[in-house]
Amino acid sequence: MNLVVKICLGVALAMMTLVSAVRADEFELSHNQRISCSRGLSAGKLNTATCKSYAYVFNTKTSEYFRCTVSLALTRDNKEVINVQTDGGCTKRPRIFETDSHYAFDATETEAPNTNSFFGPGGYAIWASDTTAQKVRGCITISSGLGSDISKCLDMKFQ
Repeated sequence: MNLVVKICLGVALAMMTLVSAVRADEFELSHNQRISCSRGLSAGKLNTATCKSYAYVFNTKTSEYFRCTVSLALTRDNKEVINVQTDGGCTKRPRIFETDSHYAFDATETEAPNTNSFFGPGGYAIWASDTTAQKVRGCITISSGLGSDISKCLDMKFQ
């Protein structure tokens, strides 16, 4: 009897592990990271260089994603590095699709504000597709210059 109980418990544990593995969210890092750097001169002949990079972490089950940023600012004079500062983190963004499925995605950032961004720090584009159906959605988010971002998504039509 004790052996039967152990076998039943083992089978139940194996089933619970399989169910949790099936239900587990999977996260994927974007393959299209960008980095931009700028330099400036300060009073007293100090040089400052600031670099920023962005990446995206995408939940392939729910289509929620996180926009992650990291920055490094370096200040130096002609002889030594005076200050190094870093900052960064990830911000959760809304789902791209309303239902759970299995999704693939890619993301890209606009270049630095002085090249092709008219309204501030630029924007980004997210492309997501359902890997179980012919469904693709493209989303663009830009800064309005008035304190809030504008984000729109469009379902692609296949002709």
